[in-house]
Amino acid sequence: MTFIRSFLYLVIFLAWTLAVALIGLPFLVKRRGALGVMRLWSRGVTFLARWIIDVRFEIRGQENLPDGPCIVAAQHQSAFETYILFMLFEYPVFILKESLQWIPLVGWYIKRAGLITINRSAGANAMRHILRGADAAISRGESVLIFPEGTRTAPGQRQDYKPGIVALYNHCQAPLIPMALNTGHIWGKTRLTKLPGLIVFEFLPAIPVGLERAEFLAELRTRMETASEALPKPDGFPPAEGGRTNQKQGVL
Repeated sequence: MTFIRSFLYLVIFLAWTLAVALIGLPFLVKRRGALGVMRLWSRGVTFLARWIIDVRFEIRGQENLPDGPCIVAAQHQSAFETYILFMLFEYPVFILKESLQWIPLVGWYIKRAGLITINRSAGANAMRHILRGADAAISRGESVLIFPEGTRTAPGQRQDYKPGIVALYNHCQAPLIPMALNTGHIWGKTRLTKLPGLIVFEFLPAIPVGLERAEFLAELRTRMETASEALPKPDGFPPAEGGRTNQKQGVL
């Protein structure tokens, strides 16, 4: 029954995505319009997850978010967290891999929404592009969202944090807020079958300023992994997905 519900969700998800992308084309004339369409799409996706699979979500620690712009360093276990972050921030500026902007229709919204896309093989140029984009976003009063591991990582596995998170911490004049989550147990990194249950997103207190690189990375990892481990897990959830941890360094 869970597989059938998951398959039904996938079919309706694809239909919803195509419908919203086509109907929303006139709104691409303005950035606010593109973000509005993306936010509507995210709300629809989470409604379908609740209605078809009984996937609920809860936000914790919002008192840790500052009144002004910030950098959110989020764990990345599935696609579900991207939907939620689009709903929580009025002008979210994600740092994403460049290839996503070439997805038909979807890529047009990514470009128009002002998200920061980077070529991971561009080295120092990519890093400068990240910092320029983050400076511009923060100067506009917008928050920057980054996944420090640079890719989806199943619960219980680790990826090296990419250099981009350290550069943002040292360069940007904005609080850095870690975000823990438990999406990998319910939504999964790549699996088709989704489990019913409660997904929790928890914003943690800001990382203190002025830490050295190694100290900062250790503090960020300890906070996020400790908080994530304490979040609820569904009964009988499957083991962590994927094989060995990929230790290859990238830009983000």
